[in-house]
Amino acid sequence: MKGCIFNIQRFSIHDGPGIRTNVFLKGCPLNCLWCHNPEGLDPKPQIKYSPEKCIGCAECLKVCEPKGHKVENGIHTLDFSRCIACMKCAENCPAGAVERDGEEKSVEEIIDTVLRDKSFYEKSGGGMTLSGGEPLYQGEFALGILKAAKQQGIHTAVETCGMTSSDIMKSVAPYVDLFLYDYKATGEEEHKRLTGASQRQILLNLNLLEKLNANVILRCPIIPGINDNEEHYRGIAEVANKHKNINEINIMPYHSLGNSKRKKLGLAVTYEAETMKQATAKIIKEAIEKYTEKEVKVV
Repeated sequence: MKGCIFNIQRFSIHDGPGIRTNVFLKGCPLNCLWCHNPEGLDPKPQIKYSPEKCIGCAECLKVCEPKGHKVENGIHTLDFSRCIACMKCAENCPAGAVERDGEEKSVEEIIDTVLRDKSFYEKSGGGMTLSGGEPLYQGEFALGILKAAKQQGIHTAVETCGMTSSDIMKSVAPYVDLFLYDYKATGEEEHKRLTGASQRQILLNLNLLEKLNANVILRCPIIPGINDNEEHYRGIAEVANKHKNINEINIMPYHSLGNSKRKKLGLAVTYEAETMKQATAKIIKEAIEKYTEKEVKVV
């Protein structure tokens, strides 16, 4: 079985316990204004262009049949609307200014990479985390990776927005030790405005995971001027209060690293702000704790 990924990040320490290997799968049903992994939105491989790396050799122009690459007045530009992702320009760029973003990998290839650091997982209590994009967008592929990891005795985590069918969620749950579950907005209309999609299936799957006794950490991206308000802090706490299997809330401060990626992919920047300060994060932590009715760790 094969699927499309855009990165395998070893020695990660922020996406689950211990030292981990993060496998980033392409494809996502949401389109959050602040998305920090825009290369994970499209399920197919894409072209990424970094103008600062271009040496002006014009090799890409020679192989680009749709004529997306142009050089005018000594400036090389790429018209992404013409790009058919044939990857010829990336294959012929000697400077790495044009790169392929996303590649097909088999379950076996991914597990081979994950197993390289098994001794570190065992010593640190770490393991493998599937991320994205939305890893469950490629449900069968994600299931194959999780099954293979569990066969090797590896701790597994899935970082998910929860926007997938209940059948897929039910199928992967037995092979997932920890769900890192995003909660992005409070209220149906607000969720649609910020992510482009309904929140209903996300909340249904959260209820399903409780019934399945799945271990869940609620992950909450806090975006300045978007969802940094008392109503949302109360909403986060209420979700944790409602589900007995949620005993930890992670506050995820906004950063703007996704915007440079968007430009390289030919995508418009939809939101920009300064990175959240530690003092602000502390205030948010205290606000959420104020509304929690049970013992919940807020990090």
